[in-house]
Amino acid sequence: MKPSAKRQVVGFLQKQYRLSQLTACRLAGISRQAMRYKPVKTNDDAIKTRLKQLGEQYPRYGYLLLHAMLKSEGLVVNRKKTYRIYTELGMQVRTKKRKKLVRPRVPMAVPSKSNERGSLDFVSDQLANGRRFRVLNIVDDYSRACVGQLMDTSI
Repeated sequence: MKPSAKRQVVGFLQKQYRLSQLTACRLAGISRQAMRYKPVKTNDDAIKTRLKQLGEQYPRYGYLLLHAMLKSEGLVVNRKKTYRIYTELGMQVRTKKRKKLVRPRVPMAVPSKSNERGSLDFVSDQLANGRRFRVLNIVDDYSRACVGQLMDTSI
């Protein structure tokens, strides 16, 4: 719940139940200082109009570049204020999506005879004494027979 809503709750409790401000603030969960706070309205119309103009003139610029332009004109100092106004106006720079190369998926042809297509696979293991070894297996895809194995112990 925002402090402004809590202030309304305190006002309601004071009028309806005739509670003191201290008691009503405790029930609403707001400090008495926050209850007495009067928000200061700032006039951001000049910044909003200029930000809209710059946004139309430079559609690819984000809020940081627009803030730099507004700062050079002497309209703003705080970057966070520029961002707040930028989002209030609903402005945002859309990032371009990466265009992906569309390639049709072609299923792999099934081999029709032996030695037409083969596959390779590395297998590694460890002996009981801790020594490691790797084996390259070469398999014929049609007959699924192991054509060859190359072993290496230099790991």
